[in-house]
Amino acid sequence: MRERVERQPAYVLHERPYRETSAILELLSRDHGRVAVVARGLRAPKPRFARGALRALQPLECGWIGQGEMGQLIAVEVIGLPQAVTAMQLQSVLYLNELLVRLLARNDPHPRVFDAYAGLLGDLPRANAVLGFALRRFEKDLLAELGYGIDFAWDLATQAPVREQGYYRVDPEQGVFAVAGPGRGALPGGALLALAAGVLPAAELLADLRRMMRSLLLHHLGGHGLQAWRVLRSPVPPADPA
Repeated sequence: MRERVERQPAYVLHERPYRETSAILELLSRDHGRVAVVARGLRAPKPRFARGALRALQPLECGWIGQGEMGQLIAVEVIGLPQAVTAMQLQSVLYLNELLVRLLARNDPHPRVFDAYAGLLGDLPRANAVLGFALRRFEKDLLAELGYGIDFAWDLATQAPVREQGYYRVDPEQGVFAVAGPGRGALPGGALLALAAGVLPAAELLADLRRMMRSLLLHHLGGHGLQAWRVLRSPVPPADPA
């Protein structure tokens, strides 16, 4: 049975060419999760849908008809204006889009992920120096929503709360374990407590959180990194986006 979806809040995560004049869009929708739809004629001289509407950052309401893995886009309505962002902020959005395409199964609803994503996009113009931490919180909440959550405030080695002055390693399958002191892979307890509480840590701890979250994500990505990480491979300030 073919399913008809109308006026569904959505964002475009990715686009790839399909046949001569069409495209396949990966959408993040609020009530249907990540969906793939064919936008027929999108690359034609006179496209059915305005190409300017189907781009990253643009809030949309979309309609499609689908059966199984792939749907056909039938309606697009622009909802408001996309945020004006800097190049760094745009890179952050493209990073998130790639992460969601890789981690979210198709047609698996995650309304809380959609709301968190929409909220982060709405806050971009005001994020500036704290953007890196906003992304770490999104990554943490995304993993928790997918069943990979970790209690960053609890030490499994001592069965006690994480200490701000202690040092820890984080196992992606189990959680947080105390270690003797600073060293390779060790994180300050203050960084973990800040992430658990959603409180911006000291600037020097942001780089620790970035490395830790990238390691966790890489594990759940099956060891295959993101293209966005290759783009951002060069050294960056501690508050970098991805």
